[in-house]
Amino acid sequence: MRFGVGLPTCTEGMMYPVPFASPAEVIRIAREAEALGYFAVMGNDHMTTQRYVRAEFPSPPNFYEPLVTYGAVATATSRIKLMTGVIVLPLRHPVVLAKQVATLDQFSGGRVILGVGVGAYREEFEALFPGFGGARRGEMVSEGVQALRLLFSERRASFRGRYVRFEDVEMFPKPRQTPLPIYIGGNAPEGLRRVAAHGDGWLPALLTPEEIRRGLQEIRDHARALGRDVAALDVAPQFVVSIAPTVEEATEKFLRSQLYKHLLSLQRSTLRGQTVESFQERNLLGSPEVIRRRIRAYAQAGVTHLSGLLFVANTVAEFVDSMRLFAEDVMPEFAG
Repeated sequence: MRFGVGLPTCTEGMMYPVPFASPAEVIRIAREAEALGYFAVMGNDHMTTQRYVRAEFPSPPNFYEPLVTYGAVATATSRIKLMTGVIVLPLRHPVVLAKQVATLDQFSGGRVILGVGVGAYREEFEALFPGFGGARRGEMVSEGVQALRLLFSERRASFRGRYVRFEDVEMFPKPRQTPLPIYIGGNAPEGLRRVAAHGDGWLPALLTPEEIRRGLQEIRDHARALGRDVAALDVAPQFVVSIAPTVEEATEKFLRSQLYKHLLSLQRSTLRGQTVESFQERNLLGSPEVIRRRIRAYAQAGVTHLSGLLFVANTVAEFVDSMRLFAEDVMPEFAG
């Protein structure tokens, strides 16, 4: 089992208070994660402040662009993987994104894992592209991933889709990794079909072990119909972690957190159909022993990687303390 840390690139106001982490503190978290033995850090991606965040906080949050952030993280670390979870593909032109990712992979020594997705908040897409309200963002992701694969592999690439078009682009350098791993986010049925068709990894959010088992079977069935082998698929869900000596303390800490409010905001998009009562069974909340038991259940369901773990905290110091406790009291059982 691999473990990753959610790097606070675009989390202020959503998962954590405003302000939360300075650029130096973001680097510190990445270095601590590497020293503690985590496999990857995972930064998220937002371009503009969500309406519910504007209503709650008088000051706007800082959203650090994840790939630029990783340019700094790469020079401060040597081993840890630089993962995006997720880059909102409908907000970016694939040629520009391919150039940025390939460059980062070269400068980091081949440490990039590119997670892409639709994006949880349609209001962001409408803010950047007014007049395109009818656009199908899922289709944009499918075309974008196919375009990225071409740009990463072909000397000269052309693509003509419904949303993505470019002609005779010669883009060098290519990524250092061949192929560069591309993971796809999403819990919904259309997301599972995209993983089956295009993904090296699956990034679901806050699913129970049984839901993961069913989703993975759907992916395998779709892949089989497409003639694609997904035996090596990295199943890498993301969870909130509230770790404390007792379950009661961990639950109380979670219910008082900004992360709890964030999950409530996602009930109409990424977490559609998930009730407040089910948050307890869909996350890693409790004592180290309780969390280890939950992880064993996820491993039996086919999970290979707990990516971008979101530690409940109101300060960076609390974040690092929880990250350290998890590394020392939970991860050793799953080493090797």
